[in-house]
Amino acid sequence: MMTPERQMEPLLVEKQQPEREIPMGNASEAYTNRTAMERAIARAFPSNAEFFIQAFKFSLCFIGLQASYLTWGYMQELIMTTTFEPTPRVPSGKFPSAAFCVFSNRFLAVIVAVICVKLKHGSVFGNNKAPLSAFTPCALSNTMSSWSQYASLKYVSFPVQTVFKSSKIIPVMIMGKVLKGTKYPMSQYAEALCITAGVAIFSFASKKPKADQTDDTAMIGLIFLLLYICFDSFTSQWQARVYDKYGRDNVDPYQMMLGVNSSAIVITTAGLILTGDFPIVYEFLTANPRAFHYNVITAITSASGQLCIFYTIKEFGPIVFTIIMTTRQMFSISISAVVFGHLISKKALIGAAVVFSVLFYQIRRKYMARRMKKHNSSSMAENNSIGGGSS
Repeated sequence: MMTPERQMEPLLVEKQQPEREIPMGNASEAYTNRTAMERAIARAFPSNAEFFIQAFKFSLCFIGLQASYLTWGYMQELIMTTTFEPTPRVPSGKFPSAAFCVFSNRFLAVIVAVICVKLKHGSVFGNNKAPLSAFTPCALSNTMSSWSQYASLKYVSFPVQTVFKSSKIIPVMIMGKVLKGTKYPMSQYAEALCITAGVAIFSFASKKPKADQTDDTAMIGLIFLLLYICFDSFTSQWQARVYDKYGRDNVDPYQMMLGVNSSAIVITTAGLILTGDFPIVYEFLTANPRAFHYNVITAITSASGQLCIFYTIKEFGPIVFTIIMTTRQMFSISISAVVFGHLISKKALIGAAVVFSVLFYQIRRKYMARRMKKHNSSSMAENNSIGGGSS
C-alpha cells in the first residue's frame, strides 16, 4: 500500500514485500530461478555470484528508472514550452492540448498493461475480481492530475513543479484520513510541514516571470500545481482502497495498471471530443511532426517507467525505489536548469535542500524501522524456539 512517507509515481500502489536488506534484493529466489543472463554472470563471477547478480539487477533498475523518468520529464517540458510552427487554429505555435498528452500516455499504457496481464494470467479480463467501475474514481483523478501537471508547465518552470510535488504528502495524509480513517503520528505532520516550508521557499525564490507572464499567470500555474497534488493524493489512496476491498491476491499491479488506464482512456477520449480538441490537435500534429514524435517518446517512457517501478519494488522493496526516485528528482532539476536556462538562486537552493533532507531522513527512518521490526521478529522466533525446547 502506498504510504505517505514516500514519493509516489502514477498508478503505483506498493504491494507488501518480504523484508530485505539493501541492496541485495531477493537473494533466495535468485538461486532457484536464475535467468540465462544471471547464469552467465554466475559463471563469470563464481566466487561471489549472488552479489554480482543483484548488482546487475540493481543497475538495470537504476538505469531504467532514471532513463525513463528523466526523459519523461524533459519531454514534458519540451512539449509544453516549445514554440512550434503556428497553424490557423493555433497561431501561438504552443502545443494546444494538455489533455491529448495525457491521452497518448494512457493509450500506450493500456496496450502495455494488456500484454502484461495476458502473459501473467493467460486472460486479459477473465481473472479480474474488481469491476472496471472500481477503478473509475482514481482513473478520473489520475487523468486530472496528469492534465494539471502538463498545463502547469505553461506557467511555472519544471524545477518549481518538481520540488512542489514533494509537498503532496499533506494532501496524501488528509485523503488517507478521509477515505480510510488512517491515523498518522505527529512526527509525520512535522515532516510534512518542513517539506511544505522548503517548497514555499524554493517556489517564491524561483519566481521570475518570463517577459510575457504576469503575477496572474504565475498564480494560474500555482493553482494547476495545487490541483495536481490534490488529485494525485486521491489517486493513491483510492488505489489502496481497491486493494483492501478486493484483496491483493485478486488485483495485482498489472491489473491495476490495466483497470485505471482503461477507464482513463475513456475519460480522456470523451474530454477531447467534448472540447473539440481532436481536430485542432490533428491539424497541429500534421503541421508539426516533431510534436508528434515528442508525444510518442513521452508515452513510451511513461509506460517503461511504470514497468521499472513494479520490477524495482519486487526485487528490492520500496526503500531502494524511493532513494532512486528521490535522486531522479534532483537530476531532473539540474537537467532542466541547464537545458532550459532556469536560474536557481541561493535561497531556492536552501529550500530544495530542506525538502530533500527531509525526504532522505524519511527514507532512513523507514529503513531503520524495518530493520528494528526484522530484529524483533528474529528475537521473538529465537525465544520461542528456546522456550519450546526447554519444555
